[in-house]
Amino acid sequence: MSRQNAVKPWKKSWGKTVADAKKMKVKLVRSMNGRLKSHQACVRGLGLRRMHQVVEVEDTPSTRGMLNKVSYMVQLVEDA
Repeated sequence: MSRQNAVKPWKKSWGKTVADAKKMKVKLVRSMNGRLKSHQACVRGLGLRRMHQVVEVEDTPSTRGMLNKVSYMVQLVEDA
């Protein structure tokens, strides 16, 4: 088997595309000042930088866990 024709298992999409993923909109409603570093990291991981910013994130168990951890700081605006 030539190197160019080798299948790379980590490159498979398993039939899912970015368009197939469910999305949800999240808004930062409370300041990150004075919060735990791990909570600040969760907010930054969700893509939120400033107050009242709304971002669209994929609905995965990891993002749901991040939302649960900082639920007092963020608001789920709507399911996109």
